[in-house]
Amino acid sequence: MLKVVKIRLYPDVQQQQSLAQAFGSCRWLWNYCLNLMNQTYKETGKGLSGYEVKKTIPNLKKEHEWLSQTYSQCLQQVCLNLGVAFNNFFEKRAQYPSFKSKHGKQSIQYPQNIKVNEKTLTVPKIGNIKAIIHRPIEGKIKTVTLSKNSSNQYFAAILFDDGKDKLEQQMEGSAIGVDVGLTHFAITSNGSKFDNPRFLTQHENNLKQKQQQLSRKQKGSNNQNKARIKVARVHCKITNCREDFLHKLSRRIVNENQVIVTENLNIKGMMKNHCLAQAIAQVGWGMFSTMLKYKAENDGKIYQEVDRFFPSSKTCHVCLNQVGNLPLDIRHWTCEKCHTKHDRDTNAAINIRNEGLRILRLRSVQVLTSGTGDKACRPDVSRSNRGRKKSITPLSVGQEAYCVREASL
Repeated sequence: MLKVVKIRLYPDVQQQQSLAQAFGSCRWLWNYCLNLMNQTYKETGKGLSGYEVKKTIPNLKKEHEWLSQTYSQCLQQVCLNLGVAFNNFFEKRAQYPSFKSKHGKQSIQYPQNIKVNEKTLTVPKIGNIKAIIHRPIEGKIKTVTLSKNSSNQYFAAILFDDGKDKLEQQMEGSAIGVDVGLTHFAITSNGSKFDNPRFLTQHENNLKQKQQQLSRKQKGSNNQNKARIKVARVHCKITNCREDFLHKLSRRIVNENQVIVTENLNIKGMMKNHCLAQAIAQVGWGMFSTMLKYKAENDGKIYQEVDRFFPSSKTCHVCLNQVGNLPLDIRHWTCEKCHTKHDRDTNAAINIRNEGLRILRLRSVQVLTSGTGDKACRPDVSRSNRGRKKSITPLSVGQEAYCVREASL
């Protein structure tokens, strides 16, 4: 199974200069090859692949001798990555590749010949770089990506294969529904609520002062560069605090449950609301969902998403009665049929969990009936008829699978 460990690097002054030269060479080659692809398409109507532009590297080294000072496989990897970027664009997984700038984050990729020592990282043509290796790296190293952020901090992302098979997903265990919000970051179906830390708001005054100092500096001066680094460090602090909170919360939820159900939110569309854009941007819903997904898959657990148009807040989880309108300012409401008092967020989390279990149950029925000619059709698992049987809200996912298996026999 492939894993990635990101470690912190502390290069000396000479190694920083070598890395800066390598970053610049790879960035220049990326921009050159991208411009060559664009010009070739305009002139001939045909594009170039990453392997075709890679053949131009020997001639470029003759014209520009400084390219030879960078490790050759890093230059080759730039061309291959550009080809992958175009494939992602044509398959509508990413935007059109853009030119890289010398400002901001810089990175370079080594496909092989890197050794991980106890306290150092051996890099070709650079030497042994001091590193803080906080986790064991056991297995075959695939690629290593060296990067530098805007605050002049160096990192290495090590991709390696530990030789272990991926765990098989099992449904036996507890299930939980997670509803995200702004006042409370996450609300679970068991009634737990986790407050939104709002890290950007906490560092807003410090960020404002640093940005004001930056705006007063003369453009292009050393003082402006120093002030820019101070602003970047504040942003880096906010990012680190947010990632630390999301990692700890996602790890806790995955460790305590076997099935995790969330909503598939349209975050990009929600950002168009100018009243809530800043609050949604700083909360990190998308990153939280990504962490839940890959951590659940690595542990052999199930991560399920519910459709974004599912009326989780407006549906009573007891009698499945759905109200017509429920504004955001109403946080508590009473069902008209069963007279149950609901907390809006907790009720939504319970409905998300039940809907996710219904999807998983229907999927398991289809697997059990596949190849027999029978149709996976059960009235009690349809959304409109769920209220006829109270067993639709199980105590555990293991009982869900057992009931489905008994019903299909």
